[in-house]
Amino acid sequence: MKYIIISLLCLSLWACEDFVEIDPPNTIVTSEVVFDSDETALSAVKGIYNQLYPRAFSSGGENSVTVLAGLSAHTLTNLRVTNLDYIEFKDHALMPDNIRNTALWSSAYNIIYMCNSALEGIRNSSAINEELAQHLEGEVRFIRAFSFFYLVNLYGEVPLTLTTNYQLNAGLENSSTEAVYEQILLDLELALAQLPLSYRENDRIYANYYAASALMSRVYVYLENWQQADFYSTQLINNSDSYALEEDLDDVFLANSNEAIWQITPRGSGSSMTYTNEGGTFLFHPVLSSLTRVALSNEFVSNLDTNDLRYQHWVGYHSGTENYYAHKYKDRSSIDNLTEYSMVLRLAEQYLIRAEARARQNDVQGAIADLNMIKNRAGIDLLSTSDPAITQQTLLEEILEERKVELFTEWGHRWLDLKRTGNIDDFFEGDSNWETNDMLYPIPENDLITNPNLLQNPGY
Repeated sequence: MKYIIISLLCLSLWACEDFVEIDPPNTIVTSEVVFDSDETALSAVKGIYNQLYPRAFSSGGENSVTVLAGLSAHTLTNLRVTNLDYIEFKDHALMPDNIRNTALWSSAYNIIYMCNSALEGIRNSSAINEELAQHLEGEVRFIRAFSFFYLVNLYGEVPLTLTTNYQLNAGLENSSTEAVYEQILLDLELALAQLPLSYRENDRIYANYYAASALMSRVYVYLENWQQADFYSTQLINNSDSYALEEDLDDVFLANSNEAIWQITPRGSGSSMTYTNEGGTFLFHPVLSSLTRVALSNEFVSNLDTNDLRYQHWVGYHSGTENYYAHKYKDRSSIDNLTEYSMVLRLAEQYLIRAEARARQNDVQGAIADLNMIKNRAGIDLLSTSDPAITQQTLLEEILEERKVELFTEWGHRWLDLKRTGNIDDFFEGDSNWETNDMLYPIPENDLITNPNLLQNPGY
């Protein structure tokens, strides 16, 4: 019976790539029943992880942050002239009824709803081992913080849903970005206090202390708290027993690679696929190339250094369509052998975070040392610590450029970086479609209709 209950919990919130609405809560079994033992609690929390793969925003697929924000940042280009939903993202002409934008928003809130349900179940159950309960709460709080991070950065002021009370959630007003970040920090602080140093089941698809630390360092960069960003990224970098930059760029995105801090796996999601959505989305189909919907933009590829090993290993060319594509993931056809996981947090980002934090604190030498770790692996010229032409400003520009090349087609980094650094208007200068209000995506029309307390973002 307990396995049926857990399945119902997951299936009630199941979503394909075109998911657009949150299922009503009467399909959710009660938390008290689900969390009636250690075993059921573990399975229910595992069910949340399993849903990260099919959910639109976290899937790495066609409706994910990676693809949609990649189009917005002009890292990706749309290959189908009839795909008006993608064209709206690329041309900064998003409409509130865009189905992909709706899927992005709704799927993030679905994950948050599942997290809220799990947290209530853990708190209300006396049957779970106390140590396990703390551990699971830390994992769930981490996932909730992660989901809110993308909502606040894509949409700005969003409803802060912290309960499963459907009536309450349905009437929530927009919360300030400050309030959302306060909740993200609170969740991560509690997660850091609750999570172990090791990975559950020795698998990097589960959150541990260092996954929370990695997300915390990123959050502090966005909040411009450079000292804290430096502190948390250093925790990852100094833990060389667990994390290291992969020497071979082809190994970075393998399952449980040394560079991985947190990954998402297709395994257990209910999908029959044994390769990542990124592989299925970016790699051209070996027979039906017309199925591929996005490619790397010429604008992005033309600015890459062909001597850069990242260009040589992570950029492919499809001669049939004369398009470049992201080749970080190598597999879109495995049947039985799952070799890659979807990368969410990795060590290279932590070096770039610390480089920026150090540069902002006028530690130019330390910033150069971190940046050179990334450049060295890429096989490109290193920065000299004795070069008088390297100022704080030129170094920050260099870091932003390295982030563009290192993290392309990963979780919308380029789009978010342009916004948080104040460079976005300059980047799109001359683009007749661009307006500053386009920095935020519109809150979906359906949500505005069902909840009159919600306010639409300016310009929509």
